[in-house]
Amino acid sequence: MLDLNLLAVFARVVEAGSFAEAARRLSTSRSAVSKAVAKLEVALGARLLNRTTRHLSLTEIGVAVAEHGGRIVEEAAAAENLVASLASEPRGVLRVSASVAFGTLHVAPALAEFLPRYPQLKVDLTITDRWVDLAEEAYDVAICVTGQPPQNWVARKLAPIRRQLCATPEYFRQRGVPLTPTDLVEHNCLDYTRSGEQGRWQFSGPEGDISVPVNGPLHVDDDEALSQAVLGGLGMGLLPTFIIGKDLQSGKLQAVLSEYIPVERHVYALYLPTRHLPSKVRVFIDFLVKLIGEEPYWDRSSA
Repeated sequence: MLDLNLLAVFARVVEAGSFAEAARRLSTSRSAVSKAVAKLEVALGARLLNRTTRHLSLTEIGVAVAEHGGRIVEEAAAAENLVASLASEPRGVLRVSASVAFGTLHVAPALAEFLPRYPQLKVDLTITDRWVDLAEEAYDVAICVTGQPPQNWVARKLAPIRRQLCATPEYFRQRGVPLTPTDLVEHNCLDYTRSGEQGRWQFSGPEGDISVPVNGPLHVDDDEALSQAVLGGLGMGLLPTFIIGKDLQSGKLQAVLSEYIPVERHVYALYLPTRHLPSKVRVFIDFLVKLIGEEPYWDRSSA
């Protein structure tokens, strides 16, 4: 493969009209320029320049090579300018995957504030709970709730996912407020079937970890559906605060046993490793970090 750097030096010599002027424009020495042109001639197997003490002239082959070399240099400069433009001004299409509950409740609403800031940017948002392959499916960012992000991706932590054991105030008036996890055997505990072992809830308190058998009239595989059942007064549920934060703040739901529930998962922004992170990815993740805050906005008044 021809060394394009040599071709670029040759094009600059032709443009400048001398080795000395080309060296000045390239911020290098005259001898370095002369050696580069000589190497190019060896690589091509043809003389490109007729050299005299006072003048340089192109050979017939040199004219043809200079024409092609000039176009290559122009295209390279255009590519550099394009990259600089894309780096400074987010544009194009940003492909985002987000988990169903978090994406619906927090990512999608945030786009109304994010997109007007970048008029040359569009977002292609996929709402799904499956793990997408960022490389194979050409996603720029995945917003995922997990306890352990994939090691081969870059993971930026956005927020802790806190859960609260909660029910309506009316439910607690009728059934009483549990004071310890073992009290849950006397309650309707609505089970989220994707959290692990069904029929048992895990807690961590002053005495250490404890696993409590629970029972209730509903088993469901969706957090939002579970929250609606809890809001309807059917029983108690362990729910993430990013779903029920407003209901806790308004008093529609009441949290109990908060000191026994550890933070086990976080929401992450995931992207592929790269030396130069595209500006559209960077500004989107930075926006989410600032929007959510060090203490997530859905938790600020729900303690």
